[in-house]
Amino acid sequence: MDFLSAHWLDITTTALGLAYILLEYKASVWMWVVGFVMQSLGIVLYYQKGLYADCGMEFYYLAMTVYGFIAWMRHKQKATDLPIRHMPRKKAFIWLGLAALIWVAIYFLLSRFTNSNVPVLDAFTTALSVVGIWALARKYLEQWFVWIVVDVVTCGLYFYKDIPFKASLYAVYVVIAVFGYLRWRKIMLAEG
Repeated sequence: MDFLSAHWLDITTTALGLAYILLEYKASVWMWVVGFVMQSLGIVLYYQKGLYADCGMEFYYLAMTVYGFIAWMRHKQKATDLPIRHMPRKKAFIWLGLAALIWVAIYFLLSRFTNSNVPVLDAFTTALSVVGIWALARKYLEQWFVWIVVDVVTCGLYFYKDIPFKASLYAVYVVIAVFGYLRWRKIMLAEG
């Protein structure tokens, strides 16, 4: 019982995370609502565990959930869904370059101004997540590749930081991300 009470926030955000990824797999606009609640609780969880970049990332996620919800709903009001599409190559290079700069900046901040014992990985997953959530909001197919990398690294990081339920969720995320990519690709080809 002590274990469950010590990990209640981990368990709750894990349950919400599972609902979120399943709604993402279905390309459902409601994933943004679930995501907003999950990220709000994630701020507390990550701060408590000393994952400061992840904690800060949750604020960005909150803003992006609002942006994603509005972007997807705008198309629903026009009786169409935002189409799944490829990220233009030029944007991909710009966003990967931006992710590298964000990684370096966050690493510098974490190693210099916090007591983080995982600044490289915390900064890496956060930087890639900036790109991933933006690509998801724009419904780019390639967002799944970003999440596969983030999910693999985060799984190991969270086990290390004693967040076992979320770590297990990220292992499940890897599998769902592979199938999500295949499903979105099928939808994109059928639409296009």
